[in-house]
Amino acid sequence: MLINSPKMRLNFFLAIRRKFLKCSLVTGLTCLSAITVSAVTTAQSNSSPKIVTTFLPIHLFTKAVVGDTGQVNILISPGTEVHDYQATPNDVKTITEADVLVENGLGIEEFLAGLVTNAGNSQLQQIDSSEGIEVIKEEHGEHEEEQGHHHEGGNPHVWLDPVLAQQQVANIRDRLIAINPTNADNYRTNAEAYIQQLQQLDNEFSQRLAPVKGCNFITFHDAFPYLAQRYQLKQEAIVEIPEDSITPKDIQRVQQAANQYQVKALLTEPEIEDKRMQQISSDLNLPLEAIDPLESGETDPQYYFQVMRGNLEALERACH
Repeated sequence: MLINSPKMRLNFFLAIRRKFLKCSLVTGLTCLSAITVSAVTTAQSNSSPKIVTTFLPIHLFTKAVVGDTGQVNILISPGTEVHDYQATPNDVKTITEADVLVENGLGIEEFLAGLVTNAGNSQLQQIDSSEGIEVIKEEHGEHEEEQGHHHEGGNPHVWLDPVLAQQQVANIRDRLIAINPTNADNYRTNAEAYIQQLQQLDNEFSQRLAPVKGCNFITFHDAFPYLAQRYQLKQEAIVEIPEDSITPKDIQRVQQAANQYQVKALLTEPEIEDKRMQQISSDLNLPLEAIDPLESGETDPQYYFQVMRGNLEALERACH
């Protein structure tokens, strides 16, 4: 490993000096050899950048690329609403001490610009994982404007498309290699393994959803247009939850949309339990299935595949 910064060189030689003073004259040569190995190991471990991610799916992708070559922290605890997140003083401290910040981009992390400014970390490297992805523009009806989850730059939920997720992983890999070339081989190997899993997941979605192409569904969170577009389904987002409970006006809107678009299913989220949604499902004689936007859950990179395969099963049930 090249020790190519003044700080790393200083730490290297200080480590040698401290340990050498403890060696006896008899065993000095052997001890010096051990010291050198120890110091190099210390320098290697210190070379990994301090990486912070914004929220769960980006954390999963980044951890998959980094593997065991470094630690990856997360700003927004899984299960915390990212759309309306307000940064804390502890977040400022975290960004001040970080070397790299990885975000989804596309406007979903609205808090981020102010946070980075307040942190004043001029050395911070930022990675936009959605760079180069073609965005689906959002069309806002009156009810969506009222809910407040509209994004001027387009819909940001690209991580829910296994093909676009591959591009996000590749973006993270390439930028980390540029930032920390010492770990380039590890980043490439780890990313390739994860991308292969994403390719397999895409194949599963393509094969199993082929028989239900054209299936229209209603969701209560405008999170699945990329997933629907990829596999030739149609998302009709009607009302967003959990910010506001369903009103009679919303129920009427769901009924009108179900008739207009001849939808086959209502899709909700695992954490949301609303008896009125069950009632809508019963009144319209439409199945109600849970589909997960992956904003809460486990921080193991393999959790992405567990959730997405569950989403695939839900879509199969809903559209048959």
